[in-house]
Amino acid sequence: MISNREVSSTESEVEPFVSLGMSVYNAGEDLRPAVLSVLNQTFENWELIIIDDGSIDGSIETIEDIDDPRIRIVKSEENRGLATRLNEAVGLARGEFFGRMDQDDLCHPHRVEKQVRFLESNEEVDLLGSHCVLINEGSAITGILPIPVRHEDICRSPWSGILIPHPTWMGKTEWFQRNPYLSPGPYFCEDQELLLRTHEFSRFHVLPELLFAYRVRSQSNVAKLRRTRLTLMRIQWAYFVAAANYYYALLSFLSCLGKIACDYSRGVLCRGAQVRREGVCGSTEWEEDWEQIVQQLQRGK
Repeated sequence: MISNREVSSTESEVEPFVSLGMSVYNAGEDLRPAVLSVLNQTFENWELIIIDDGSIDGSIETIEDIDDPRIRIVKSEENRGLATRLNEAVGLARGEFFGRMDQDDLCHPHRVEKQVRFLESNEEVDLLGSHCVLINEGSAITGILPIPVRHEDICRSPWSGILIPHPTWMGKTEWFQRNPYLSPGPYFCEDQELLLRTHEFSRFHVLPELLFAYRVRSQSNVAKLRRTRLTLMRIQWAYFVAAANYYYALLSFLSCLGKIACDYSRGVLCRGAQVRREGVCGSTEWEEDWEQIVQQLQRGK
């Protein structure tokens, strides 16, 4: 059974321009800083739709004292998976634009503002991401995720993956409505399946600004990673075979084998989570900015 927190009269009178969707499942202590990072946005006309996907760790209770009518909490006792909950969030969205937000990541204060301004000025773009700082379990900065910016470069090698960090996504709400996630979603591949399915008739872009802190766990579960690789390869194979593009189907198979071999030999992602580390150990303006943001959020400010 799903229960929706009451909407105040103030919330009902003002239609949000941006809807952010967050699915939560046993988020622990990372949830509160994630929500606070949305509250700290310089762009204020948003709503945050939080769907509790059957959590049993009490994480939702850690944010129930945050009294802001722009936050809508939807509770469910049933665990139905990320893809299903994101589709539900899109269905509940009232904003012109819809954005992703993960339960353990952090937004830069200017994230929503800069993404909205770009989308308003570039109506041909359907889905927009941004560059990311990487943080670990302790919220220490560990690097930068290097991602192509232009659609042609983002989609240059679809057999290997389409490179837009999923928690940074923002686009027209109607695009998400027309292109829902496959539900139930394929094993940890719901975002790549959607990108692959839509990349030929949509326009993607990535802002070359560090507007997001993406949490990456220091210990990789190699068995889980292998299953994810194989699931994605099967999705790509079926897509390319259906399009009679057997060359790309073969490349997807070979790419998968190469990544699995790399996972076992080095214990790191070969491509999708490459990290650029220059400047991380030194003093740079972006690093000082992000260190201050992370520290404030961890202190609950």
